[in-house]
Amino acid sequence: MKKLTALLLVVTILSGIFAGCKSDTVDEPKVPVERHTITDAHNRQVEVPMKVESIVCVGVGALRYTCYMGAQDLVVGVEDCEKEPVISRLYNYVNIEKFKNLPVIGTNGNPYPEEIIKLAPDVIVMSKSASVDADDLQSKTGTPVVVVPGSDTTLDNDCFETIRIMGQLYGKLDRANQLTGYLKGFEKELQGRIADIPEEKKPSVYVGGVSYKGHHGFEGTEAGYGPLALIGAKNLADTTGKSGPFNIDLEQVLAWDPDIILVDFNGMDFIKEDYAKNPDYYNSLTAVQEGKVYSQISFRSNASNLETALADAYYAACVIYPEYFTDIDPEAEAGEIFEMLLGVNPYEDLKEAGYAFRPVKIGE
Repeated sequence: MKKLTALLLVVTILSGIFAGCKSDTVDEPKVPVERHTITDAHNRQVEVPMKVESIVCVGVGALRYTCYMGAQDLVVGVEDCEKEPVISRLYNYVNIEKFKNLPVIGTNGNPYPEEIIKLAPDVIVMSKSASVDADDLQSKTGTPVVVVPGSDTTLDNDCFETIRIMGQLYGKLDRANQLTGYLKGFEKELQGRIADIPEEKKPSVYVGGVSYKGHHGFEGTEAGYGPLALIGAKNLADTTGKSGPFNIDLEQVLAWDPDIILVDFNGMDFIKEDYAKNPDYYNSLTAVQEGKVYSQISFRSNASNLETALADAYYAACVIYPEYFTDIDPEAEAGEIFEMLLGVNPYEDLKEAGYAFRPVKIGE
């Protein structure tokens, strides 16, 4: 018995020794993550992983353009406004099944550093519109912060710069080139159709109900309105000396008496209410009398939603210059644009929600 006990003791000791040797060989040194440097929109040199596998987006436009780049699967947390579907933000609407289950990492450009630290993303992608300093956020979280411009209009330099930076960051240079080529081709095709139209033959246009910092009635308009700028339209708001969206004195609209009126659907309820109080005002407008009032699908929700703005431009061109766009089906064009930028075509969902390209009867 004593010999057996001694033998068991020796076996136990040897097992412990071998186990210790085995554990020593398991802890192999970690392979360093390959990294490279990106110059962001603030001209900051930011070192990021060569292969980014997880991100969070902070501020207006960062998540939207991430979706345009087809990189939404990298997102591991979202701002609180992305947890519910919003059909006037189609990037959100078509990806809501993913976004609604993700942790909240901030609100309206104000990030929650503690929540970001918990998620440990490879990179924080932040738009210029965010309310924090990029270096400060990077210091607090220990996570690289890459700033992108975002855009509150259509095809400006900020739009293309955002796509370029994201192409480098996400390792999606082919997608960045594809998008850039498509968008520049879109702009060239539109402007080519209207190049020969003399300015004096262009009808005057007023856009009412434009959304900005909430919904507005007929007085809500915009100088430099993106869809009209793309097609060289004679936007009466451009003659005011103002820039961007603003509320105008409705007597000025009456004095202008525009040839064509476009109405943003998000302002429709306010316009109906005002019409009920003052139908004579609206009925005295020539465009209302002649049935030349047309819809614009609301594209400004948390800044400009590019896919909707481009679709609006095509429809506006069809009603402003019909003889130059006789071969164009604006619904089909919208579907193509949505497919390119979002990967799906939710136009039928827009129609079911009451957002569609069609003539509008003020007050109905």
